[in-house]
Amino acid sequence: MKDNSTIFIFIDDDSRPVAEVLSPVSFELDTRKLTDGEHILKIVSKDPSGKEGIRKIPFVVRNGPAIAVEGISENAVVDGVLPLMINAYGKGDQKSFLIEGSETPQSIPSWVWILIIGFTGWAMYYLYRYFSL
Repeated sequence: MKDNSTIFIFIDDDSRPVAEVLSPVSFELDTRKLTDGEHILKIVSKDPSGKEGIRKIPFVVRNGPAIAVEGISENAVVDGVLPLMINAYGKGDQKSFLIEGSETPQSIPSWVWILIIGFTGWAMYYLYRYFSL
């Protein structure tokens, strides 16, 4: 009979494994028990002869409400008063989606304002030339 490797599954730097199973295995990681933020999934495999293999997989948990911020970006250098628009919304659960509040309002991009001003200037020039004839 063929011996299988033993797999130990760790989350972050915990000394106790989340699971200890024989390979091959299908495993469901419940991220609802983890805090939001960066984590590391560490998988240690030990074959029947005692040799170990380690694989670390970094991942980010985002179970809480999504937070969208407009008016400042990461690592920005700022001064004065900053107008910020902040929206936080939950995604509901796996069975129903919350539609209300899930869209983040955004201000009009500057390139749209440039197009509007350019078109308005062109239209006024055209009207002036048309009526001056």
